[in-house]
Amino acid sequence: MSPVVAEQPHEERVKAVLDGFRSATGRDPDGVWEAAGRVNLIGEHTDYNDGFVMPFALTRSALVAASRRQDDRVQVTSLDLGERTSTGLDEFSPFDSPGAPARVWSDYLVGCLWALQEAGHQIGGLDLVMASSVPVGAGLSSSAAIECATVAAACDLFELDISPIDRAKIARHAENAYVGAPTGLLDQAASTLCTEGHALFMDCRSLETRQVPLDLPAAGLEILVLDTRTPHSHVDGEYAARRAACDRASELLGVEALRDVTDLEGALAAVGAGVSGQEGEELIRRVRHVVTEDERVLQVVSLAEQGRFRDLAPLLDASHASMRDDFEITVPTVDLAVETARQAGALGARMTGGGFGGCVIALCEAGEGERIGASVAEAFAEASFGEPTWFTVVPAAGARRVR
Repeated sequence: MSPVVAEQPHEERVKAVLDGFRSATGRDPDGVWEAAGRVNLIGEHTDYNDGFVMPFALTRSALVAASRRQDDRVQVTSLDLGERTSTGLDEFSPFDSPGAPARVWSDYLVGCLWALQEAGHQIGGLDLVMASSVPVGAGLSSSAAIECATVAAACDLFELDISPIDRAKIARHAENAYVGAPTGLLDQAASTLCTEGHALFMDCRSLETRQVPLDLPAAGLEILVLDTRTPHSHVDGEYAARRAACDRASELLGVEALRDVTDLEGALAAVGAGVSGQEGEELIRRVRHVVTEDERVLQVVSLAEQGRFRDLAPLLDASHASMRDDFEITVPTVDLAVETARQAGALGARMTGGGFGGCVIALCEAGEGERIGASVAEAFAEASFGEPTWFTVVPAAGARRVR
């Protein structure tokens, strides 16, 4: 077994998107913009509960070559798919508009232009050519990477003075209101705000952020990403159902969001008294996950700032158990990957992302990722699951102009 094929060198990727733009339009682009995928170190489904998250950006990223046009058309080309679409600035169709077509890949880009218009910004026609090295459906925010690169390109090309956090909000609005995926702000904030060598601690209510050093190699450690290759999607009923349950629980408890729960046992008792039967039991589990996950994020921040990276391991394990048992968002492939990674020597492991498939992260001794990944692949073969892939990661920079 072998890990994921190494990512194509960055300069080669930039050259490929430049060449692709020339082929698609017959001219050079005005520039190339990049935004990263992300791994969430800890803090799952806490973002839309006004809680805490701690993602970091990946070197795997989306590249968007872009130029202004003389008309009001938007032409979008995907080099990965070999497809092209074209639409007018006055023809955008959010997912819930009358007669809106089924959602397609280009909606993630044109939706950002629509969201900029919705926010009152003036834009014109664009040629956009996109390529991405972020695995799709793996829970690594491939959609946010595309969105944030597009927003960065539009802001530069049309001289829009928009702060980084507001750029992330515009990208999220595109995914929520144009694509129709009820995500929180975590993915877009990570893709926009992260810095190299750090994880991003964010308070999702105040939107205050702090860069937390994450120099794992200096501690003799590495983070392994195991892609179970079990595709997931935020545009489905499960994610929306979890969010609705959290809103329902907040209403029962009389708080603005589950982040405001300070007495967990009292809150669980109140939910149980307010809703009986299976629904009540389910709401209790949902509340317990969010409240304890927020606390785990705060503990991870404290430990990381002290350089106590090995002590993160049990918190990763506890986070996975909570997602599996209380929030019920894991699947057999994900659970097997976590269990096998731990048995093979990972210090701690958890699912990362919105759930129902996607990736697992494992905190490992430096140099152990290949062996642990091979152990997971062997376990998958014995269980008749598809072959997983894997790679180690380091914290990278967020959205920026690269050419």
